[in-house]
Amino acid sequence: MSDGTGNPLALAEAESTSPYISLDSKRLHHAAERAMDYYLKPSTSQPSSSPRKSSTVFVVAPDVNPEALLAQACESLASASVMASDFAALLDGAQRNTMMALQQIIMLGELAVNRMLDNVEPPQPSRAGCSSLDT
Repeated sequence: MSDGTGNPLALAEAESTSPYISLDSKRLHHAAERAMDYYLKPSTSQPSSSPRKSSTVFVVAPDVNPEALLAQACESLASASVMASDFAALLDGAQRNTMMALQQIIMLGELAVNRMLDNVEPPQPSRAGCSSLDT
């Protein structure tokens, strides 16, 4: 069978439905697979049970009250929401819509932190010094 030019291979290549028509497309596919594996699959060289090492640039003191951390996170998110809203007012069109979407995402995070703050049990006072009152 021929494509009219006397080249039987050209027609066979045209009839092929494989996305890997050439060696270059196969190499490109393998490179894309390696890139996706690198970014999307967990590394097998590190055990998944090893603890994540945190950065020492900014560290939250380990003895800080969880309620205080939630309150700080809530205040930070509220400030970010106001800044995003103010910045959106300076923009037009698609950029404004993008900034307003970002502001809404920040606001949703703030709502979630507020809900957690509502659910935090206040610390119970220690009754160690009041044991004589129980009798």
